[in-house]
Amino acid sequence: MASSAAIYRARAPLRLGLAGGGTDLSPYSDLYGGVILNATIDRYAFASLVFRDDGMVSLRANDLGVEENHPAGLLPVNSGLILHRAVYNRIVRQFFPERPPSIQLTTSIEAPAGSGLGSSSALVVAMVEVFREAYNLPLGLYDVAHVAFEIERIELTLAGGKQDQYAAAFGGINFIEFLAGDRVIVNPLRVGRAILAELESSIVVCFSGQSRASDIIIRDQIRAAENPGGKALDGLHALKRDAFSMKQSLLNGDIEGMARIMNQSWESKKATAESVSNSHLDVLYSVGRANGARGGKISGAGGGGFMMFVTDPEQKPQLIRALSAAGGTPDKVILTHTGVESWIAPA
Repeated sequence: MASSAAIYRARAPLRLGLAGGGTDLSPYSDLYGGVILNATIDRYAFASLVFRDDGMVSLRANDLGVEENHPAGLLPVNSGLILHRAVYNRIVRQFFPERPPSIQLTTSIEAPAGSGLGSSSALVVAMVEVFREAYNLPLGLYDVAHVAFEIERIELTLAGGKQDQYAAAFGGINFIEFLAGDRVIVNPLRVGRAILAELESSIVVCFSGQSRASDIIIRDQIRAAENPGGKALDGLHALKRDAFSMKQSLLNGDIEGMARIMNQSWESKKATAESVSNSHLDVLYSVGRANGARGGKISGAGGGGFMMFVTDPEQKPQLIRALSAAGGTPDKVILTHTGVESWIAPA
């Protein structure tokens, strides 16, 4: 552990869900096995930590303009910055039950809440990692991801799957398997540089202007996994098949094939819950397809947040103009190849 004057920092990347989204939810992953293909991008959740000596805990979310101050000790998680509080509580329970640390924890995220880019989970991963860095905690990448998952899904009982925590921890393009008994296998894909450059040049993301509360969608998908023979369960099975097909198309450099799979995945995704799409998202999808997008889909659970499109790189300016005129906020992305990072800020 370095000096008490040190500033410890961490960042974790956000991600695009390329295929398989929803199959990482329990009980689907427990009953059938889930698979996800995702890629991290150049937008991050940041966390910094400094030690205090006054017995207080200061929690700050600078992107939200919120600050809280509490006496060091287990914090209530029924209001306020519940992610920050829950991370602090987990660190106290697991590592410092006799002497809760006095710290200042400051965060920000480069995406709006409800973005569909895994921002909340990336934030939790970044916060766990900054504690690991500051206190030299015995946590590897799988541990950081699993702790983050437990904080969100078990301790806070927030609805959701497992992909976001593992994407943020490992980074890059990963084919992730979710199996019974909380088993997770992260398979980094070795994709050729030319293929990555072409894919990156072909992607346009578009914020719909609507943040979404994913709880209702996710709970509908959880019920679907428990209803054999239903349309929603068939949709989840189709999303799983699409993840395998998308992986093969990516490795082969078949960008057009990836776009076709995106389109069919969007239709399958909408079958898993009524609130996955809405009239505004349908308009953005139609405008995208009419202006050069070979394929498109939502990133994340749906209902709002970011859509992603694949187009010919030459068509990207036209697509961006059209999506902007339709009320979206389009942008390009850069694919990233590293997961969560932490460091001590230079003096």
